[in-house]
Amino acid sequence: MAERNKSFVEDEDGNFEVSVKKMVASHNRKKKKSGGFQVMGLSYPVYKGIMKKGYKVPTPIQRKAIPLILDGKDVVAMARTGSGKTAAFLVPMFEKLHGHSAKTGARALILSPTRELALQTLKFTKELGRFTDLKSAVILGGDRMDNQFSALHENPDVVIATPGRFLHVIMEMDLKLTSIEYVVFDEADRLFEMGFSEQLHEIISRLPEARQTLLFSATLPKSLVEFAKAGLNDPTLLRLDVDTKLSEQLKLAFFSARADDKNAVLLHLLQSVIKPTEQTMIFAATRHHVEFLKTLLALTSIPCSYVYSALDQAARKINVAKFRKKKCMVLITTDVAARGIDIPMLDNVINYNFPAQSKLFVHRVGRVARAGRIGTAYSIIAPDEVAYMLDLCLFLGRPLKTARESYTENDDKDFVYGRVPQDIIDEQEDTLRNIHQNTDAQSEHETCTKAYKQYSKSRPAPSPESVKRTKEMSLKALNCHPLLGGVQEVAHAKFLDGVRSYKAKQTIFEIGATSKTRSQDIMRLKRRKHGTVIEKNKQQMMKSHEDKNMETRGSKVEETTQDEIKSVFTTVMDPSRKTRRPKGLPQFRDENYIPHRAPDHFSERGLGINSFQSQAENAVLDLDADEAVGLTRTQNNKRWDRKRKKFVGKEENTKKRIKTESGRWIPASYKTTLYKDWLDKNAVKHQKNEDDNEDSNHPGTFRKGKKRGRRKDGRLEGRKNELRNKEQILKQRKRKQNILERQKKGREKNIKKKQDRNPRRER
Repeated sequence: MAERNKSFVEDEDGNFEVSVKKMVASHNRKKKKSGGFQVMGLSYPVYKGIMKKGYKVPTPIQRKAIPLILDGKDVVAMARTGSGKTAAFLVPMFEKLHGHSAKTGARALILSPTRELALQTLKFTKELGRFTDLKSAVILGGDRMDNQFSALHENPDVVIATPGRFLHVIMEMDLKLTSIEYVVFDEADRLFEMGFSEQLHEIISRLPEARQTLLFSATLPKSLVEFAKAGLNDPTLLRLDVDTKLSEQLKLAFFSARADDKNAVLLHLLQSVIKPTEQTMIFAATRHHVEFLKTLLALTSIPCSYVYSALDQAARKINVAKFRKKKCMVLITTDVAARGIDIPMLDNVINYNFPAQSKLFVHRVGRVARAGRIGTAYSIIAPDEVAYMLDLCLFLGRPLKTARESYTENDDKDFVYGRVPQDIIDEQEDTLRNIHQNTDAQSEHETCTKAYKQYSKSRPAPSPESVKRTKEMSLKALNCHPLLGGVQEVAHAKFLDGVRSYKAKQTIFEIGATSKTRSQDIMRLKRRKHGTVIEKNKQQMMKSHEDKNMETRGSKVEETTQDEIKSVFTTVMDPSRKTRRPKGLPQFRDENYIPHRAPDHFSERGLGINSFQSQAENAVLDLDADEAVGLTRTQNNKRWDRKRKKFVGKEENTKKRIKTESGRWIPASYKTTLYKDWLDKNAVKHQKNEDDNEDSNHPGTFRKGKKRGRRKDGRLEGRKNELRNKEQILKQRKRKQNILERQKKGREKNIKKKQDRNPRRER
């Protein structure tokens, strides 16, 4: 009885609800045999929303993360794309917030790197939490500030935002984030890669210390480990699918083609290889490529939509919605849609331009093969992109397979690198010639060519190992890819290759030679002397080429070393570490051996955050200084201004920056008079809050620092009261009665005037 009564602890208001919920949750968690959502101790509204959404069994990341989050721990969760990370942090959020709070203040904050991901999270929040009365608001860059001010004044419980605009709103409204108790960094590595480090640290400095912080990402570079050390309190690291990185249901295909033949290969894939009922995303390097491909597909009667960062926000929403609702089966985009966007029935991904970073490839192809579905990723690789493909093999730890001469139906065709048959390119030649005669397509193609030159200068360089292996590879000896033709096409392509590479045994000196000429005898003697050396050199080259094809291209590596993880995370949950070596195998380890390269070298190089902004900030251009002292002095005095596109002095730059409460300098554009203008426009007035310190610890304070006062009649200032008292109702009735009387007198006067004008008619 004593233990039983301990659960019923009476709170300040005399309620037993909180303790009963804890008791029910702990009782339900004891039954762990079924392994479903029903054993997680969820409340009925949350569980009903999950069932209505169609989720029956939780994914591995949800099964491991939800109980940890419900226990109040800070969690760093790392899982593969498409593994259900969004629901893993939304379900515990609904359970912790319970319902809408009448007190002013948001209690949960979700930060997303892109607009599309934030809108998708908002939609997912409304669908999962439909049976809870939680209110949510979205703060996005590109939308009107007035709508976002009014949305925050409606007292939302959950705020989903992008870091740049959210910091702008904080500075404008002077918001106090003391009520936030649940913070989520969604796609955290992308947040840092896009240059939001300054905004994130400023937002974190304004959050209360007694908060629960969650960090979700598909990859875990060392920079995020350092951030977790600074921003999280005793975090728990949850690592799932670390060794695979890609879904087992995803098939990869790599096609070797010249840069000028990429359009022909793309059209062939869309018209012949991919079924018309399958949805496809095409990733291009720049927005100019997107515009050209949109025109190309439109002229070939293939309906498509397109998305890139410089596109209007309304157009981005419309185009993504068209693709989601299957009004068009092809979406052309840049890397803006490579992270977090969930297209439920997506079947294929085409890399028109191969990404320069391996982790970008992982996120691009992660749009397909989600939630157990089967998908295919096609990559069209130009000669200048082969080194990046080899970098991907090192990053994934998988050997690259070159295409063979013949394949059977049961052969594995995954991760094969092969050539495109010439017949496919010739079939599309007439179509492309007619397209390029169009003036719009021709101008866009020229712009696209210039843009790719600039893009190739700005992208990071591949690793030296991959560059060396690229030079050793013979692209001419590649066989045709098995997905692009049968036996006849392969035989025909082989015949054409033989014709192209035909080399006559006789030289020009031996053609038409007679017995009188000595050229034939001289060439015969030369072959006898150097023939053995040439043949020996050929055999050595073939042997080295075969050895390189047989060797493993990379070893499976981890994202971070175990020593670094143990220094940051006290608890590490990694089911993949439970695999043991088979019995009977000898285990030898030389403790004195020190490798010249770290075991996670290639993985960390691929996961590293090397954005263009970080490189440009440290870039220095000085045409006058030639010595080291002058270069150092110039580097200390100048920095690259991203908006003005030129080098400026530090003094000139700091004049237009303001110092925040945390001591950081941020651009002065974050603080304007937009909020004051909105208050005056909507007649919303605030009184100064004198008791800032007393109310700052209250869980419902997400306010401007000023609270709304009351009039003498009890109504709130700045808001019209819909309820009216007796005096107001009588006053309105008298006003209406006076209007009716005036209208009646006016009608009587008009009738008298008519009678005075026409007295004879009445007689």
